[in-house]
Amino acid sequence: MPDHESIRRLRACAQALADGTRETSAEAVVRRVFAIQAQDATAADLGIRVRGRGITARAVRAAYEDDRGIVRGWYLRGTLHTVPSDDARWLLRLLAPRTLAATSRRYQQLGLDDELRRRADQLIRRDLATHGPLTRAELTGRLTTLGISPDGQAPFHLIRHAALTGILCHGPQRAGEATYVLLDDWLPTTGGARRETDSALVELARRYLAAHAPAALEDFAAWSGLPVTWARRAWEVLAESGAITEYGALTMLAGRVKELARSSDTPDVRMLPAYDNYLIGYRTREASVPAPHQARVWPGGGLIRPTVIADGLAVATWTRGPGSRSLQVDAFEPVPPRVEQGIDREKQAVVGFLRPTA
Repeated sequence: MPDHESIRRLRACAQALADGTRETSAEAVVRRVFAIQAQDATAADLGIRVRGRGITARAVRAAYEDDRGIVRGWYLRGTLHTVPSDDARWLLRLLAPRTLAATSRRYQQLGLDDELRRRADQLIRRDLATHGPLTRAELTGRLTTLGISPDGQAPFHLIRHAALTGILCHGPQRAGEATYVLLDDWLPTTGGARRETDSALVELARRYLAAHAPAALEDFAAWSGLPVTWARRAWEVLAESGAITEYGALTMLAGRVKELARSSDTPDVRMLPAYDNYLIGYRTREASVPAPHQARVWPGGGLIRPTVIADGLAVATWTRGPGSRSLQVDAFEPVPPRVEQGIDREKQAVVGFLRPTA
C-alpha cells in the first residue's frame, strides 16, 4: 500500500512542484496542470510562477493577451480558472449546463428570469462587439438600461451567465483591471473536432489524472464539480481502454508510476499562493498537510492560505507585507537549514515577480 510520502511526491511532481520539475513558459504550466484556480488574479499568476523557471509577471500577461494561449473564465465548479485556450469551448459545453442549473434558484431570487437573461446576453454581446473590451463596472452601467440595479449581485450573475453561455471571456487588463471580450473574437475557432459529452468527460478525467494522480474518482468529482456517477463512468471508460492503473486504492495513468528515486539531497521548496491547485485538487488533505497544522492552512470561511511546501509537504504559511516588498513566513515547526535556505530563495523570487523593479 503506498504511503503518504510516495503519494505526495508523485502528486507534487505531476504539478511541477517537486524534484526540480519546472516548466519553461506560462502556457506550458497551464497545459501541464490544465486549470489554475483564478478567483484571485494575482494568486493565479503566482500559481503559474511557482511551477515555472524564470517566468515573469510580464510573461504571464503576454500568455494571456499577446499569445492568447491561456484564458480566464468560469469553468470547474462554476469558479474562475485559467485554462488552455483551445480547451475553453469543450470545457464550457461539458460543465456550464450544470453550473447554470445550479444557479437557477439564485437567478430567481435576484429577479433574473429567462427573458431578462436573454436580453442581457444580447446587450452584452452587442456592446462588447461595438465598444469592447469593457470592465465589469462598464458592463454593469450598460445593464442598468434593462432596469438592473448596479448594486448587489445581479450584474455579476448576468456577466457570468454570458460567460457560461459562451458569449464572453476575460480579455486584456486595463490599468490593472480585468476586462471582458467576446469569446469568439478573442479566441477564434480553430476548426478542431467538437467533443461530445462522453468524450469530453473522459478527456477531462484523463487531464485530471495527468496533473493530480495518484487520485480517486471521488477526488476528480470534487475537483470538477461533476457527480460521482459521472466520474465513475469516466473511470470505467479509461479502465476499459487500459489508460489507467491502480496505485493502491488510488488511480494513475498507465505508465506514469515510476521509481521514486530522490533526484537531490536538497529539498525542493516552493511558495504556493492562496487557493493553490495542489491544496484543493483532492477531497482529503493528509498527504500534503500534516493533520495538526491543517487549520492553519484552512482556517475557515472558505479561505486557503498561501503555503510553503518542501518536497510537496506543507511546512509553513506565508503572507505579503505592505507593497509586496516583504514576505512573512510562519513555519509550523522549526525547519532544517536547507529548507530555510530554500524559503529565502523563494521569497526573493516571489518579491521579484510581484515587484520586478524593486
